[in-house]
Amino acid sequence: MDTNKEVLLTKEGYKKIEDELEFLKAVRRREVAERIKVAISFGDISENSEYDEAKNEQAQLEERILKLENMVRKAVIIDESKIDLSIVTIGSVVKVKDIDFDEVVEYTIVGSAEADPYEFKISNESPVGRALLEKKVGDTVDVQVPDGIAKFEILEIKR
Repeated sequence: MDTNKEVLLTKEGYKKIEDELEFLKAVRRREVAERIKVAISFGDISENSEYDEAKNEQAQLEERILKLENMVRKAVIIDESKIDLSIVTIGSVVKVKDIDFDEVVEYTIVGSAEADPYEFKISNESPVGRALLEKKVGDTVDVQVPDGIAKFEILEIKR
């Protein structure tokens, strides 16, 4: 992640990051420190796999904390009350019809840090997200996807 790039987040996404950061600092750090302390009590740390494992976990935890702290520092919160409902923007909830499969899907366009395809939150930087941006209800977009070209018709834009 580019450390100078602003991180676009919804209020919900920002809150999730803050909650995770608080949990990692207040709970997980203490748990990992305790694991290290117990592993040291086993004696010779040069051949102590519990110690090595706990130290690796600590390094991964600290890396995640730094990443989340950077995201919070660079966060730009999307004011959902100011979302223009006439066009697709970051923060929009877009109902689209997949023309090839005759399916209706609803996507929320979010910043890349908040994207979660399982929750139908797609990044503004993803192929589908990028194709939908700035479009209006009734527009049809063609999106290059791994399987070829997907065609979507925008049915509705809301917050």
